[in-house]
Amino acid sequence: MTTDVTLTHTDRVLFPADAITKGDLIDYYATVAEVMLPHLKDRPLTVRRYPRGIDENGFIQQDFGRSTPEWMSRAEVPEQDGTVLHPVADRRAALVWLANQDCLSLHAWLSRQGHTPDRLVFDLDPSGSDFDAVRAKARACADLLGDLGLATYVQTTGSRGLHVVAPLRAEADFDTVRAFAADVAEIVARDDPRRRTVQARKEERGDRVYIDIMRNAYAQTAVAPYSVRARPGAPVATPLNWDELDDPGLRPDGFTLRDVPTRIDERGDPWADIHRHARSLAHPSERLQHARA
Repeated sequence: MTTDVTLTHTDRVLFPADAITKGDLIDYYATVAEVMLPHLKDRPLTVRRYPRGIDENGFIQQDFGRSTPEWMSRAEVPEQDGTVLHPVADRRAALVWLANQDCLSLHAWLSRQGHTPDRLVFDLDPSGSDFDAVRAKARACADLLGDLGLATYVQTTGSRGLHVVAPLRAEADFDTVRAFAADVAEIVARDDPRRRTVQARKEERGDRVYIDIMRNAYAQTAVAPYSVRARPGAPVATPLNWDELDDPGLRPDGFTLRDVPTRIDERGDPWADIHRHARSLAHPSERLQHARA
């Protein structure tokens, strides 16, 4: 079965301030496909589409029905009134097809199609512009998770903050994983309550960094590694090595569509081995209860 993708309107400008076209977006996703696809394998996607560019309102889409090509994988997910057919990107042509539909950002489930989570995500966002506080909190999360026996990875979000990610064996259900994440977040916030918070209400956070664990729930998503964001400059959610947090010039939106392919050529993918370090949550959960006592 052919997987050729017919490209349309490749000269359409999607990032007006940066003169970045749909053709540039397609080329980017085709170029990074080799490192991006392992992070998307078997994961239902929700996408953000901007057919008129980022200066106009875009929209979020998760249900593509049967509008995807026959060769493209789909995840049929039950909902209250039926099912939703999410796109699944399992080959370069799928990324190209999505980019040709003006899908700028790809957001992936934290589980594969079996619906048992295999990634734990902490979304760290500043209430103001203090990115140094976000870095410190990322290290605090990673230190605690490491003490509990989990491997940790970090990426810029391409927006304002960082994600700290722990790969899991797909054993525990979403409620268990989310409860674990909430307990971890409470300990991290408790260690520095003047700078860190688990308060979901913005008006109650003040200038503190919010430790968001809400993505660790069924049908929730996190921005995919190497996804472009719909912001000026076309920033990219970029996996990092932990020592890169020490770079004073690091910004959460500092890597872009224009330079990430070169970064990959020079450094490879810092998350290339993430699946090999998946751990069971059983023993870390026991240790966490002792830490909370």
